[in-house]
Amino acid sequence: MQIGIAGLGRMGAAVAARLMEVGHTVTVWNRTPEKAKPLTEAGAKQVDTPEDLAEHSEVIITLLTDADAIDHVYNGEHGLLAGDAHDRLFIEMSTVRPEIGIALAKVVRASGGRFVECPVGGTTGPARQGKLFGFMGAEPGDAALAKPILDQLCRRLEHVGPVGNGALAKFTINMPLMIYYQALGEALSMARGMGLEPERLMDILADTSGAPAMMKARAPTVAKMMNGEDTPVTFDLAGCIKDLQSMQAEGKARGLSLPLVERTLACMEESAGKGLGGKEAAMHSVYWSRK
Repeated sequence: MQIGIAGLGRMGAAVAARLMEVGHTVTVWNRTPEKAKPLTEAGAKQVDTPEDLAEHSEVIITLLTDADAIDHVYNGEHGLLAGDAHDRLFIEMSTVRPEIGIALAKVVRASGGRFVECPVGGTTGPARQGKLFGFMGAEPGDAALAKPILDQLCRRLEHVGPVGNGALAKFTINMPLMIYYQALGEALSMARGMGLEPERLMDILADTSGAPAMMKARAPTVAKMMNGEDTPVTFDLAGCIKDLQSMQAEGKARGLSLPLVERTLACMEESAGKGLGGKEAAMHSVYWSRK
């Protein structure tokens, strides 16, 4: 199938590589063209504008930073919807508030296209392995069209209702994880007095009922961070802050009290202020453990 990818950040590039690996013809576009080089060297085609991307693709997947980027890529001059969108399937995988996807779905459908939102749980490793957890918000017919592609990216794919529900599901699963990063930092600060080696301490924490599933794989990486080693960035702290800000805004719009979100956001903003915004999200826990 001819698939276009708009947005080649860490996740966008991983998704593109995965789809190429399973046999699709992939065309890519990114605001910074240089980011496409590893993919074009592997056989992807690169185009100059989102409009060109849509023209060359049956299915267009977008993984973008925020609402402004989505508006520019879809609705801007030479955007995805500038040309003929008739019968093309658009799969929007960014993490944004539900209202963004709902409004975008109306515009895409008015242009003759089909629209599915599918934010995912997981980072670049699961993306490359086809082991993400997808939360699809779509009309049933559009969901059926998107499912064969998303099944190649996801170990589990849940159709959680209409557009907007996918975003809510993503907030729901990310909220405890991001709060856990703060809890982990406080727990590690408590444990300093024991004098245990980081590897042993993290192994103990990962084997307890209070640990999230991600600790089974991430605990050794956190131990390396505690030892001062550099580790690859799969999801940065700035991304956590952006998502927490969106959760806070959505909670306020729904009349919800989210005190742990508010406090975690303030703590993470403090970490970012110390220069950790571009670091792996778990580095926040390490920073807080040393306070």
